[in-house]
Amino acid sequence: MKNQIVARDFYKNTKHKHELPDINKSIFNGITHKIKKQTTYRDNENERAEILFITSYPPRECGIATYSQDLIKALNNKFSSSLSIKVCALESGNAEYTYPREVKYILNTSVVAEYKKLAFSINKDDGIRIVLIQHEFGFFNRQEDAFLQFLKDLSKPVVIVFHTVLPHPDEKLKLKVRCIAHECESIIVMTHTSEALLMNEYDLSKQKISVIAHGTHLVPHLSENFLKIKYGLKGRKVLTTFGLLSSGKSIETTIEALPAIVKESPEVVFLVIGKTHPEVKKEEGEKYRESLEKLVVQYSLQDHVIFINNYLSLPELLEYLQLTDIYLFTTNDPNQAVSGTFAYAMSCACPIISTPIPHAKEILTEDTGIIFDFRNSQQLAEGVIRLLKDDVLRRSISLNTLQKIVSTAWENSAVAHAMLFAKISNDKIKIQYNFPPINLSHLKQMTTFTGIIQFSKVNQPDISTGYTLDDNARAMVAMCMYFKLTGDEKSLYEIDKYLTFIKSCQQPCGDFLNYVDENHKFTSQNKETNLDDSNGRAIWALGYVLSLDDLLPKEIISEAKAIIEKTLLRIDRIYSTRAMAFTIKGLYFYLSINKSPEKLALLRIFANRLVQMYKHESSGKWDWFESYLTYANSILPEAMLLAWKLTGETIYREIALSSFRFLLSKTFNENGIEVISNRSWLQKGKDAVQFGEQPIDVAYSIMTLSEFYDEFKDDTYLQKMEIAFNWFLGNNRLHQIIYNPCTGGCYDGLEETHANLNQGAESTVSYLMARLTMEKYNKPDSLPKTQLQNKSGKMHLFNRF
Repeated sequence: MKNQIVARDFYKNTKHKHELPDINKSIFNGITHKIKKQTTYRDNENERAEILFITSYPPRECGIATYSQDLIKALNNKFSSSLSIKVCALESGNAEYTYPREVKYILNTSVVAEYKKLAFSINKDDGIRIVLIQHEFGFFNRQEDAFLQFLKDLSKPVVIVFHTVLPHPDEKLKLKVRCIAHECESIIVMTHTSEALLMNEYDLSKQKISVIAHGTHLVPHLSENFLKIKYGLKGRKVLTTFGLLSSGKSIETTIEALPAIVKESPEVVFLVIGKTHPEVKKEEGEKYRESLEKLVVQYSLQDHVIFINNYLSLPELLEYLQLTDIYLFTTNDPNQAVSGTFAYAMSCACPIISTPIPHAKEILTEDTGIIFDFRNSQQLAEGVIRLLKDDVLRRSISLNTLQKIVSTAWENSAVAHAMLFAKISNDKIKIQYNFPPINLSHLKQMTTFTGIIQFSKVNQPDISTGYTLDDNARAMVAMCMYFKLTGDEKSLYEIDKYLTFIKSCQQPCGDFLNYVDENHKFTSQNKETNLDDSNGRAIWALGYVLSLDDLLPKEIISEAKAIIEKTLLRIDRIYSTRAMAFTIKGLYFYLSINKSPEKLALLRIFANRLVQMYKHESSGKWDWFESYLTYANSILPEAMLLAWKLTGETIYREIALSSFRFLLSKTFNENGIEVISNRSWLQKGKDAVQFGEQPIDVAYSIMTLSEFYDEFKDDTYLQKMEIAFNWFLGNNRLHQIIYNPCTGGCYDGLEETHANLNQGAESTVSYLMARLTMEKYNKPDSLPKTQLQNKSGKMHLFNRF
């Protein structure tokens, strides 16, 4: 039988064999080389950089196969407009699988000749820019020399991902790893422990190593009680472990600990999820599983252990993890560098008890989990009992775990990989972020019959924080923008709800209160806080509603007009800088459908006040209205621009341009956009304070840039809009997503070392306004067409916290 590298045509279900030219056959020592090439639809393939992953791949059941599939999915979701990810699937022996269409080649790792043939094919493939190899010694242990020669033969840059880095290597292993590393442009490991081993024990250069943590899934955090009912586990305390079963999992450690655990908590059930590892099954059948089942009977634990002998779909697996009270990781291999099952459990906020593998020692601290010794059932039992008896501690660990693991989301892993690809190519690979679908799920989840709730715990609305006029005004603007874009009549319900809330905040004299508690009562904060800015935001929202006079129902327009007319009677008493700017914006929208000389005169009053403030404070290199930059800064130059558009006053235009130019110089740099920190405002003559970046300031910047671009058609504004929007998607100081595509929510801020996981109203609505603004510039010829997504179904919320 002739050796082959296989690439299958998944589009036409036909096989094409192409003989290599005779002149090239000699390099294969006389072995005929046949390649079944895959026919692909190239849609913009020439504009996209092809990255070839060499890896095991589903439907092969293997942890690295799943890892690669998850990473490729994340890369496609975020960067399909600039990257084309293809796969060379690794097989051994006589295994044959039907692969998805991204699989371009198949390498039988047990056949020496195929390595050279594959290298030849990759080198001839002009589309491939970088080769990324998921490495585990077990993949190539039969043909290690052929694998090393394969690396030497490749002419394309190679990135290798070491899934295992063994400590205390002998000289043979050390030389082997060093030889592999020498042929690679870059090395990826998943823990800092592995990085340290490569540097200290294998003598590899730090400059060549990147640490990119094992990816984890963003999950919607459904209700634990709801899921327990769904899976027939109501009233049970659930311990879980999952993964392909083998003796290395040391499941018996937990079974031997269970009698002591059950004695203290009779409601405990232990779920063992996963099929037996295919390679183990080949060698010994179900011997290990059967030994565990006998142990269960021996300890009379039949009512407390459930074997789920299936390879679960990802959504089902994540639901099992979300209903888990404690996740148990009991491997007996001290050299296991990283565990995907461990990472998945953390992403579902499972409190974890683990043996001390490097991954666990790096991630788990006193506030994120418990570590116990290998095979020590007594320590395991003590840890489980402690957590089960202390609900407060368990929930605290759960929340801390989620905060610690969020930076490893697959979306962030995709960002890190894309950045590495660009670096390796010397920036010849241009990374372009995809626009996420417009998703109203979290906004609707945050909205009750009254209005939008102020804050959340993670993605769960926190009704105890009540409501604010600010949030409901912004939410009304966002939903009006959405309705203008889509014409979706379902959104009118939310618009009317937010408008009703605004009306309920209006006082007899026309002004507004801002803070409302969960019982719909005004709080004492209204007496302790200056409410001018809140009043200005309400006028902006009302004005925007009125500008859609030809789109919105007459009842909504009539109600908004009555509210704004009442408040404008006293609005000239406002002197707060941003309140005046928001009021100008609201009046601008109102005047677009009502050419009232009185309202235009009112707009001039506020614009002239801003002019005087600017003249008083601006000097030298400080072109601003105040002696400091605080929050919502871009609304000030935007207000001056809108005033000029209505009045034609040259001074308004000049100040709009100069102040906006100054603001952009303070918020954009080589890292992208870094808005003014909410920790400390930027004082005139002082250096900026980093950290504490808020989504609302990025969103306002995008909206103002849009106004300036639409007026002046300067591409610089458009470029900065894209840079600013990419801040939400991961192009920020920490290279972490701020928008959560799983929930449709937006994290509350970018702190010094992490994103704030809470997804409150301000952040979520701010992202939505930014996303809707960007839709105007979402050109089919440059970005994938966005699919509008309106999920109105009720979600069962995460109740862990």
